[in-house]
Amino acid sequence: MYKYSEALAETIMRRFPEADQYPYRSWSYPQGFILWGFIRLYEKTGNEAYRNYVLDWCGKHVDAESGISGFTGASLDDIMPGSVLVWAYTETGRPEFRTACEKIRRVFDDYPRNMNGGFWHGKALPGEMWVDGLFMGLMFLTRYGRYIDDSGYCFEETVRQLTTVYSCCNKDGTGLLYHAYSEDGKPEWASPLTGRSPEVWCEGLGWYAMMLAETMELLPDTVSGKELLKTQLSKLADALALVLDPGQHLWFQVVDKPRTDKNWHDTSGSAMFLYAMHKAFRLGLLDSSWEQRCRDVFDGLKTKMIPDPEGRVNVYDACNGLCVQPDYDGYVFHPRSVNCQEAVAAALWASVEMEFS
Repeated sequence: MYKYSEALAETIMRRFPEADQYPYRSWSYPQGFILWGFIRLYEKTGNEAYRNYVLDWCGKHVDAESGISGFTGASLDDIMPGSVLVWAYTETGRPEFRTACEKIRRVFDDYPRNMNGGFWHGKALPGEMWVDGLFMGLMFLTRYGRYIDDSGYCFEETVRQLTTVYSCCNKDGTGLLYHAYSEDGKPEWASPLTGRSPEVWCEGLGWYAMMLAETMELLPDTVSGKELLKTQLSKLADALALVLDPGQHLWFQVVDKPRTDKNWHDTSGSAMFLYAMHKAFRLGLLDSSWEQRCRDVFDGLKTKMIPDPEGRVNVYDACNGLCVQPDYDGYVFHPRSVNCQEAVAAALWASVEMEFS
């Protein structure tokens, strides 16, 4: 039986024989994102080619003295690939991987925060908290706490960041989150009254949705505040069910304005929501209506994953590296591309989740 997950993985390895070639830098969140898709596919299939693809990348970035090629710690985007090193350590037991993870963990000791404790998206973005950044930082922290050390801090910080971003970015208590928040309101996109950006961006909300689902799996039930995160996940799911396009079974680039002029179905965010909501359903956190809904969304996603005559899968209708925009037009008119780095990885995550769960 044809599996989109395996076809995507084979396509990626043909186009990028080394994961360092995957855009846009050799150490940044796109590598971490795509490699986690390979990790999950390896865990489901046992195909050593997927494992080797990941470990080859890890070995090229961590030397015998645990130096990490490309790592700066200057932004949450730069921290996310460290989560792959946590897996590499648990998979191989190699001490240089553990020491490298310990170096990345120390970045959080003095990483800049807003007055409410929320992480800046990057050190060059004073006071700015982006919903996508929480995925980047917490993918590492949750796994470091679960599999290496310092679980008390890591789990407490995870709860703090996810509840803080909700309080800063939630839209009228709906469960939907605006793309970003600025403590001083100085960026052009920030409301002078609330500090919030103007729109609910599909992919940005998708990063947040995935992190909630990951957190539900990784944090023990005894962790204080986990029930609050369950509530956030439930509210998000209720809101997403209301704004899903019932015809195409996909979500829109500006999530909560499905009938507004020039809005379009975003493959990247839709795949992220599919992964997060199906995982939450599988964990017993969402009701049975989500089982069929996820099947329908996967059918919708398949219309955006098109094999070419040579069998390579192309992923359509998404944007690459979209930063916070000042208005609605900035989101809906941002150029779309084929095989955007985030969309390909998100489609891989969602396909593995749907085809092997």
